[in-house]
Amino acid sequence: MASKQQGEQLFDFDVSKYLGEFKMPGIDVESLVGSQRKNIEALSQANRLAYDGMQAVVKRQVEILRQTMDEVAQATKDMAEPGTPQDKASKQTTLAKDAFERALGNMRELSEMMAKANSEAFELLNKRFSQSMEEMRDAFVAAGKK
Repeated sequence: MASKQQGEQLFDFDVSKYLGEFKMPGIDVESLVGSQRKNIEALSQANRLAYDGMQAVVKRQVEILRQTMDEVAQATKDMAEPGTPQDKASKQTTLAKDAFERALGNMRELSEMMAKANSEAFELLNKRFSQSMEEMRDAFVAAGKK
């Protein structure tokens, strides 16, 4: 019980309240807290982008699996039809070639989807990092003028 209460108290920690009590000369505490809040928001957005991207990949994987199962069922049905051994061997070769090409295409599509999701999340974090560095530079310049 005690550890649960301690954990709840940890999450109730208000950084701006405690930093405001320190009264650091030349430092705008509210600006620092606001900057960190923006960092957390950017991280949350990046996580959402990555999550949505991975969710789209999983959805596409399920679609590919359904499509593959339908194709296997149809191929099995086609192979059960009467024909010469040469016709069956030809059909099997064509089916194998088509399946291999589809598998490569699907792998390419999935890897592009993952790369896009990762790229969007990284770009958002990179943009926020640049903004954060500018905010810090501006804060130091302002503190030097005081």
